[in-house]
Amino acid sequence: QVRLVESGGGLVQTGGSLRLTCVGSGVMFNENTMGWFRQAPGKDREFLGAIMSSGGTSLARSVRGRFTISKDDVKNTMYLDMNNLTPEDTAVYYCGKKRSAGRIEAVEPYGYWGQGTQVTVSS
Repeated sequence: QVRLVESGGGLVQTGGSLRLTCVGSGVMFNENTMGWFRQAPGKDREFLGAIMSSGGTSLARSVRGRFTISKDDVKNTMYLDMNNLTPEDTAVYYCGKKRSAGRIEAVEPYGYWGQGTQVTVSS
């Protein structure tokens, strides 16, 4: 049974940084593509980036240069390092496991969402 738990969210001022963590059980990060997404109130869930089993990453253009994805396969943990945050980054952040074929930046191929972690950026 796959279970993902996100943590690390909080309230930060504009320009600040946060590190989000996604811990998995029942899934081997070194065998799967894992993704980070976010969802703001009234908006669709948005792809932020993914890290492949090999460790290669793909980041959405909107966060490239500010966000970084990494993982620790031994700990079955994935990280999202976010810098230079703005109020537009305010959302609930989720991690997911890619479980079907499809574009890496699409939401539908992912599942096993955790409960999410709230990130709020104040102006």
